[in-house]
Amino acid sequence: MRDSTGYLVFIGLTIIGLVTFTSGCASLPPHPDSLARASAGLAGANARPAFAAEPASTSRRSTMQGESDSEALAKQLANPVASLISVPFQLNHDRDIGPSDGDRTTLNIQPVIPISLTEDWNLISRTIVPIIDQHDVPTDGDDEFGIGDVLQSFFFSPVEPTASGWILGAGPALLLPTATDDTLGTEQFGLGPTGVALRQEGPWTYGALANHVWKIAGDDDRHDVSQTFLQPFLSYTTPSALTFTLNSESTYDWDADDLAVPLHLLATKVVDIGGQLVSVGGGIRYWAEEADNGPEGFGGRLIVTLLYPR
Repeated sequence: MRDSTGYLVFIGLTIIGLVTFTSGCASLPPHPDSLARASAGLAGANARPAFAAEPASTSRRSTMQGESDSEALAKQLANPVASLISVPFQLNHDRDIGPSDGDRTTLNIQPVIPISLTEDWNLISRTIVPIIDQHDVPTDGDDEFGIGDVLQSFFFSPVEPTASGWILGAGPALLLPTATDDTLGTEQFGLGPTGVALRQEGPWTYGALANHVWKIAGDDDRHDVSQTFLQPFLSYTTPSALTFTLNSESTYDWDADDLAVPLHLLATKVVDIGGQLVSVGGGIRYWAEEADNGPEGFGGRLIVTLLYPR
């Protein structure tokens, strides 16, 4: 087995182990100190805490509201611009790529860091760092392992939702040519707008995130970047902090007139592992529309998200 493949397989097996382990830990109450710190962070875009912090005299062994606290945290995680520090590790696998039916495994490291600008505004930093292992892509016998291009987004988001309950955020998206191999990236700098709009009603969260990135500099011999990304999403969170999500992560390449539409059905759950709040889960994806030389059929996704409520 190639060393690079072994690294990603090890990561994947670790994630699967965590999912399996936490299935037996799901009934554990959240760590009280972590939940107390979450009271400020869970105010997020809704501008109201989901629960109050424990008084200083409260016993460290006591819990606050049990499952309802985890449920509130799970719902905040479904909000892309919530005031919640999180570090998702998203492992994706796709196959039947290109004329040689290659395969690709991608680990996306996606830290989300909220910054309070004023009493009325937050700045949410969202970074996507892809680590890619692919075989027989783009042609038979080509194997690459390394870092892809980084996408850095900033969302300026009002602390309070609109009068009709919509949570909004908008700002710039920057594509950085950080790929360690020319087949793993664009070799171009890109810039464009990004935005998100969503509502949270009871257990439901629904909305969409979008961006468009144009080439602003880079290799003129490469295909010019002019790409629109659209991610509509619908989530349902149960009282036990189990969230079911249906979304699409569609990409349209304007220069190549090429559309890719993967559909995802996912399940995640917030649990406490040794005092660390974590969301774990996964699901399947199906390529309803394949790009030229892109993946086909079914793929898979596993997710482990470290949560740091403030």
